[in-house]
Amino acid sequence: MSGAVEVFLDDTPGEIRGVASRNGRYTHLIIHRDEDVPQCRLGARAVGRVTDVIPGLRGAFMDLGAGPPAFLPLNRKDRVDQGERLEVVVIAEPRAGKGPVVRRLGPGEGAPRLLQAAPGVAERLQALAPNSHLIEGVAAIDAAVEAEEEALAARWGSAAHGVDLALERTRALVAVDIDYAPSPGRDARQGRAAANREGLHQAARLISLRHWGGLVVIDLVGDGQDSEAQARIARAAFSHEPQAVFGPISRFGLLQMSLPWRMTPIEERLFDGGGPSVATRALALVRALRRRLLSETTTPRLSVRCAPEEAALAAPLIARLGPRAGLRSDDALPPGRGHIEEG
Repeated sequence: MSGAVEVFLDDTPGEIRGVASRNGRYTHLIIHRDEDVPQCRLGARAVGRVTDVIPGLRGAFMDLGAGPPAFLPLNRKDRVDQGERLEVVVIAEPRAGKGPVVRRLGPGEGAPRLLQAAPGVAERLQALAPNSHLIEGVAAIDAAVEAEEEALAARWGSAAHGVDLALERTRALVAVDIDYAPSPGRDARQGRAAANREGLHQAARLISLRHWGGLVVIDLVGDGQDSEAQARIARAAFSHEPQAVFGPISRFGLLQMSLPWRMTPIEERLFDGGGPSVATRALALVRALRRRLLSETTTPRLSVRCAPEEAALAAPLIARLGPRAGLRSDDALPPGRGHIEEG
């Protein structure tokens, strides 16, 4: 990671968030919740038992002792038997209703169970920026909220470059559209090249921030006449991902590439049925209350007032914030309308 790097650690009861930014732009948002299954986190090591071998999928399903069945990809020379115990490591977290993907490390013994927990949020941040100081407190809470907002936004724009960037994840692929509004008096070819350069770098940053992978199709500015130069820019933009695979740029200016899946996409982490889940709403209230407690140290008591379904999840977490924190369940308050009040 090059450039000026800052890393933030928001350790709020119920959820830890890690945020990294480079040159003032967010590049990573890592979320660990208390409710997560440890065996499903990226990098976790476990003993698993093979429950089904599926030749047509070139893989097997495994019981890790908790969470959904894990998928073990197999190449043509690999052989596993139903009931066999293996030591595995998680290489991709659950997504889209699928369980984690694991890689075989060797033979295993005993019941399916966790052997070694995945790296924590602080460890991941230190790996991203070994020489950076972890920023905590109010600044970390604000960074986590801002990074979440950017990760969930459908568009990104830069007036300086005349770039309007749209990103969408569908069932089949990630679609990126780079639009360019030329500036009067600027050379059109140079303007298109600059727009593609900025658009590709921001697309790479936002795809990483959202934890997206799979097939990516990018609609570049222009008709692909400068395909060699555009391909070099694309490889530079995604240089942080060594497993990225690039296809040729078509005469229509479409770049196809493939990225590995690793972490659960942010929208799946936070949303349930198209909107924020009950857990996400409750945790947001706990985080907002903690921010107020940290910034308003002379206020004797601050309380969250929210709907009963949010209060049920928030209550044990708010209790961990100390005697100045309170909670009021309000039957008349609709879900998602919780707020903080004094007293």
